[in-house]
Amino acid sequence: MHTPPSDDLATPGTAASAPRPAEHGGPRRAASPWRGRVMAAGLMLAALNLRPAVTSLGPLLEEIRDDLGMSGTVAGVLTSVPPACFALFGLTAPRLARRWGPGAIVCAGLAAIATGLLVRPFAGGTVVFLAASALALAGIAVSNILMPVIVKRWFPDRVGAMTGLYSMGLSLGTAAAAAATVPMTDALGGSWRSGLGAWALLAAVALVPWLFLSRAARAGTSGTEAGGTDTDAPAAAETAAAPADAPATRITRSPLAWAMAVFFGFQATAAYISMGWMPQIFRDAGVSASTSGLLLAVMMAMGVPLAFVLPRIAARLRHQGVLVVTLGVFGLAGYAGLWLAPAGGAWAWALLLGVSNCAFPLALTMIGMRTRTHAGVVRLSAFAQSVGYLLSIPGPLLVGVLYQHSGGWGQPLALMAGFMVPQIVAGVLAGRDRHLEDEA
Repeated sequence: MHTPPSDDLATPGTAASAPRPAEHGGPRRAASPWRGRVMAAGLMLAALNLRPAVTSLGPLLEEIRDDLGMSGTVAGVLTSVPPACFALFGLTAPRLARRWGPGAIVCAGLAAIATGLLVRPFAGGTVVFLAASALALAGIAVSNILMPVIVKRWFPDRVGAMTGLYSMGLSLGTAAAAAATVPMTDALGGSWRSGLGAWALLAAVALVPWLFLSRAARAGTSGTEAGGTDTDAPAAAETAAAPADAPATRITRSPLAWAMAVFFGFQATAAYISMGWMPQIFRDAGVSASTSGLLLAVMMAMGVPLAFVLPRIAARLRHQGVLVVTLGVFGLAGYAGLWLAPAGGAWAWALLLGVSNCAFPLALTMIGMRTRTHAGVVRLSAFAQSVGYLLSIPGPLLVGVLYQHSGGWGQPLALMAGFMVPQIVAGVLAGRDRHLEDEA
């Protein structure tokens, strides 16, 4: 039996024409229309919560530093915590998903996000603040890895559309946290603790559909509905899909996997530098705190429409290198503008960098396109994201160190622009028309 090719991924001479191996427990759409709607809502709500823990910090970073006594270097460490947690905890996602099912792990991840965001405002010092942040980021990490897996398994004929949906939700949550945190802080009494803690409510709301889906899975309801499968298809199915003799380390010898990881890593570096430091760049140029938050929101909001459009365009191209280069050029132009006139052209630079940061949904789409099997997408997603986030850890930290020691943004901006070069090169290599399984 061949897995039906995705309408969004099929292109002449690529996935559409390539034979696909039979897979035990292959992808099936949700068992019934209501289940599909709940899963789609769950994806969207989960995506909304995958960045507020990070982007709510940037507009209030100065207040947090003053209150907790952070130096610029320690603040740089704080902005490096997200990719570090994503790399560390993301490695556990495939094993947890095989044991408990991807839906249950996403549910647990959302619970961790809600708990971490609720505890973080009560931190009396930097250590507790970082620990609570790490808990929330651990929940984000496992959800990051499993979103492409859930989409490819449960919406196999709408991979591009559903990837666009949750990428759009992720961008929307990112932008909302950047724009609303300062006004919400002012409305709640002016304390940064209230402004940050309010985002725990959004994570709690997102838990509702996943709790329902996990409970239905445990009850076995989907196994009796129209011959369907539940949202946490048995771990044995995913295990059976992978060749029994495939060593776990084989992916480390794949040039495609490494190109994908490097591309993912440098786009993550740019994103987390933007989320952690961009408001400070604008504030140092004389822009107010609230306007700086809005500028970051504009950057993130660019991902709302583009995250929905880019996966569809990428899925119809044999080589995604042209998109990689285009996004990279936008980024270089934005950094040049920040160096020349950070305040005078602030809105233009925010728009340019917002387009550049849409390399994230492009990377997620490429992960799905560079694999033939579900075992393949699990392995490539885990490797590319975990190694990529690991590679991105030094970036925000180096920016903080350069900023503190140089006393300005010239050197940090040069570093940011320099990071764009390996991102473009690796993205062009990863965008070539080939598959992970063919290399193995």
